[in-house]
Amino acid sequence: MKILVINGPNLNMLGIREPEIYGKETYQNLVDLINGYAIKCGIEVEVFQSNHEGDIVDKIQKAYKVFDGIVINPAAYTHTSVAILDALKAVGIQAVEVHISDVDSREEFRKISYVRSVCAKCISGKGFDGYIEALDYLTNNFGE
Repeated sequence: MKILVINGPNLNMLGIREPEIYGKETYQNLVDLINGYAIKCGIEVEVFQSNHEGDIVDKIQKAYKVFDGIVINPAAYTHTSVAILDALKAVGIQAVEVHISDVDSREEFRKISYVRSVCAKCISGKGFDGYIEALDYLTNNFGE
């Protein structure tokens, strides 16, 4: 199984940005956790991060017929990007939406997710463990 993990804007600032919300672990810690878990489970994984909406759209489009699943944390683009939604719809790859913080218990605007409607599952508020849960979900539900 081959899974693409996409992280949106400001996630590269983990450990610096609002540690009271996102924790003190760094983005590299997150990447290492994902890669280590993937190796242990025999999953091929690629982790990608961008602060640019178009780069995320391009990455999703290039995933077509290459990846079996997508784990996506669109970050701030969750609440604004029809382009990312449309890209996910276009490729038709099973996806799981992940958020480190519990977005539903934060500001009102964070409760809006454009991508949720095309994702098989949303995992929110479980920290880095949400990514592991998303990988497990995709591997356990592949092709459904």
